Amino acid sequence: MKAVLFVCTGNICRSPTAEGVFRKLVADAGLARVITIDSAGTHGYHVGEAPDHRTQAAARRRGYELSGLRARRVAREDFQRFDFLLAMDREHHEILARLAPTSDGHKVKLMMEFGRRSTHAEVPDPYYGGPEGFELVLDLLEDAAAGLLETLRLEVDPRA
Repeated sequence: MKAVLFVCTGNICRSPTAEGVFRKLVADAGLARVITIDSAGTHGYHVGEAPDHRTQAAARRRGYELSGLRARRVAREDFQRFDFLLAMDREHHEILARLAPTSDGHKVKLMMEFGRRSTHAEVPDPYYGGPEGFELVLDLLEDAAAGLLETLRLEVDPRA
């Protein structure tokens, strides 16, 4: 079993999108029983809320359903529960690195470290912009999620 937590600021745009994209890739690969997926925010601004309506609409157009997700804040226990805590940008990475117990700091990574086609180092926040920002987030996350799945497949699927 492997467990992945995607992290952004409020857990209503980038991290739930990453969760939805990765969840679908994992299911399509037949690995849903061996890879656990969740998302959370570094801040508690939106705890209990569904993803932003623009995030949901953009994701839905590409075949991802996010309406059942609810925002939560990163908890200390997450460092024990998850093998990867994937930050959407450097600020999230710094926050997670400060929160991580010394023994679990290696689990904190930037999501775009798994990107294969993109030159972006971070997933930009689309919240204050227009629809093109949500499309860019999906482009970046689809790329990085595919790279992440390649990495994890070697660890969880002996047939790979």
